[in-house]
Amino acid sequence: MYEDEAKQVQLAKARLVDLQQALNVESTMVRIADLESSMAVQGFWDNPDAAQKVVQELKGLKNIVNGPTELSSELEDLEVLIEMAQEENDETLTEDIQMQVESMETKLGRLEISSLFSDPRDSKPALISIHPGAGGTESCDWAEMLYRMITRYCELREFEVEVLEYQAGDEAGLKSGVFRVTGTNAYGTLRSEEGVHRLVRISPFDSQSRRHTSFAAVEVITEVDDDIDIEIRDEDLKLDVFRASGAGGQHVNKTNSAVRLTHIPSGIITACQTQRSQHRNRDTAIQMLKSRLYDVEVKKQQAELDAQRDGQQDNAWGSQIRNYVLHPYQLIKDTRTNAETGNVQKVLDGNLDMFIEAFLKWDLARKNTSSKK
Repeated sequence: MYEDEAKQVQLAKARLVDLQQALNVESTMVRIADLESSMAVQGFWDNPDAAQKVVQELKGLKNIVNGPTELSSELEDLEVLIEMAQEENDETLTEDIQMQVESMETKLGRLEISSLFSDPRDSKPALISIHPGAGGTESCDWAEMLYRMITRYCELREFEVEVLEYQAGDEAGLKSGVFRVTGTNAYGTLRSEEGVHRLVRISPFDSQSRRHTSFAAVEVITEVDDDIDIEIRDEDLKLDVFRASGAGGQHVNKTNSAVRLTHIPSGIITACQTQRSQHRNRDTAIQMLKSRLYDVEVKKQQAELDAQRDGQQDNAWGSQIRNYVLHPYQLIKDTRTNAETGNVQKVLDGNLDMFIEAFLKWDLARKNTSSKK
């Protein structure tokens, strides 16, 4: 009795040991001790921005350590429960044991996924921009659906979302949206969503109920730390101020507090309209511009490496990463990983776990293959 469950627990304990080694838990605990010591130093909070970064790093590191530690304790308790049930030949515990085994497998699976975040940028906040493709109202509506899907996922994961720009479409939907996401491995988690998303459905805006195909682009970049030096000259910037649109209160909507910056050499445009102060909106737009310039340089270097390995460059931004078909059948399929599901509403409501996990595994395998060439 309970032999299968006992084997599952033993296998899980072995997987957990491997996971703790992959996460380098011992060195992480040393880093936690160093950070906690720095927080105890007098004057630590004199620089709130720097202090907040330390707090965020500490929180992330504790999540790395606490997850495996708590699961290890749960496995020990489950092992004792199974042994007791076997000794007493107690069948009344069957349902409880099976539920605990399933819960253990789910938790372990999530922890194993967290070990895939190997890029130093993965732990940083993410800046996400969503823009509709050609197609007018159709594409604007699709962009808003993507905006809702990703922000809903962030809510489910308890990520913090700060809206930096939201421009509603002329008739419906979203013309442009930018938001900042913070949380454990925010960038590493959400970078799977960068690229072009394609929707096929019966248009709610077509009086003849014809099928339409819409496109929207999602850009995911990591926020740049202050210690990364990116030079932006004032003469390279064009500044436009305008009245903020959408929610934000009387002051935000009735003064020219919103800011749009154009970086002339690159053509990159950033905007922020969420703060009351024009200066604060400008500072945020500058930070977004630095992040985008940094992202362009990182992708340029990666493209050059890929070209050396494969003899050609991969235009990731222009590629179609995922298809959402709502008619004549229902299917969402990722073109990179081939992960797919027919439960389209669940995905559009923010349940992106299967696609994100598949992407992380696919990306790791791709990098390992490239490194061997």
